Amino acid sequence: MPSSVFDSALLRHLWGTDELRAIFSEENRVQKWYDYEAALARAQADLGIIPKAAAAEITAKARVADVDLEAIGAEVRRTKHPLVPSLRALQALCADGHGEYLHFGPTTQDVLDTGLMLQVKDAHAIFLRDLRAVGRELYRLAESYKSTPMAGRTHGVQALPITFGHKCAVWLAEVGRHFERLKQLEERVFVGGLVGAVGTKASFGEKAFEIDEKVMAQLGLGVAEISWQPARDRFAEYVGVLGLIGGSLANIANEIILLGHTEIDEVAEPFNEGKVGSSTMPHKRNPAVAESICAAGRVLRYTVALEHDAMLHEHERDASAWRIEWKAVPEACMMTGVMLASSKYMLAGLEVYPEKMRRNLDALGGFLMSERVMFALADKIGKQTAHDVVYHAAMDGFARGVTFEEALAASPQARDAIAADELRALFDPTTYVGLAPAIVDRVLARTRASGWLE
Repeated sequence: MPSSVFDSALLRHLWGTDELRAIFSEENRVQKWYDYEAALARAQADLGIIPKAAAAEITAKARVADVDLEAIGAEVRRTKHPLVPSLRALQALCADGHGEYLHFGPTTQDVLDTGLMLQVKDAHAIFLRDLRAVGRELYRLAESYKSTPMAGRTHGVQALPITFGHKCAVWLAEVGRHFERLKQLEERVFVGGLVGAVGTKASFGEKAFEIDEKVMAQLGLGVAEISWQPARDRFAEYVGVLGLIGGSLANIANEIILLGHTEIDEVAEPFNEGKVGSSTMPHKRNPAVAESICAAGRVLRYTVALEHDAMLHEHERDASAWRIEWKAVPEACMMTGVMLASSKYMLAGLEVYPEKMRRNLDALGGFLMSERVMFALADKIGKQTAHDVVYHAAMDGFARGVTFEEALAASPQARDAIAADELRALFDPTTYVGLAPAIVDRVLARTRASGWLE
């Protein structure tokens, strides 16, 4: 019976997707090891190091479907070794003694590191695909609502008008930077390992470099310039970027939760028939999807820290550090995958309420427009003096519970500097969104030019 949230029949949809679970499944993990061993055998056969018949037999039998994973697991527990039982199972399938040429030179970490890197590379393709999907939804929202005014908030309270499209364009630009980060790290991160026990390639002989190049070409990985068995920056970098992606997605989800508060009510995540918000309060439409994104994002941040712990190694190999990655890397990938999938769903069906955004712009009784009034007064009496006049009027207005217009009317300096009709025109929040629409257009244009959504 599953005991982890990643495999639980009840909860796994909150912590991973079927695609990512398949990539990091036990079956695929062992298959990647076998893919490595088969590629190595073929490369060594091409160079005359092992018989071609042995390479052909190893390749033909390197199928995880033909071995008993439960039996292998039992042997792992008995031998206390993560790879040897899988190799023995494959060797037993090979006829005519050809299995003797299996695993001819590499060390365990060569195989396990490269296998995990192959899994991450498969996950990487999904992340790029889903980042594009999230980006396309953010592009649509930014374009659709680039001129839709709403209250901008700082320190949790209303500050100045913005547009909802501007908010979405901020997210779009951020996600675009993450896509760029993922593309930039590909050459640096996606390499394999074929260096032997302590990184010197001694077991591979004089043709070690040729073997390395041939194996990695078959596997679609780059050739590392030197052993990275004690240098775990590649996985740490990758998980670190996943942490950045997760942080951004959780931030978007959290903002949607905040904007969906009953007292604000400007957006809402999609609602489907049968979705239940509470076991005791039937009326509730909880932001369950957004909350699940935030929860995964919090755990992902700590997984990044866990992966950083794996960077502290002793000498040429340190299993106590290395084994941390067996947990941290797959789980980071699964959480990133579900956060991307959930974000795509949430943004694609996001309910946006422009009329409620407009209503909330008036919630402060005009005080939202203090900056605009201050600069209008600055032309008459100077900026610093204008700030003091508006500040005192605002504080007095809050204390007396009157509107900003009424508070300014009680200020002799404000009355003398600006006529009542001119002052009243300054209170329209929909005409003080600055360059927000133009800024959105600029982000959209740059996004199109970069081509990353295509």
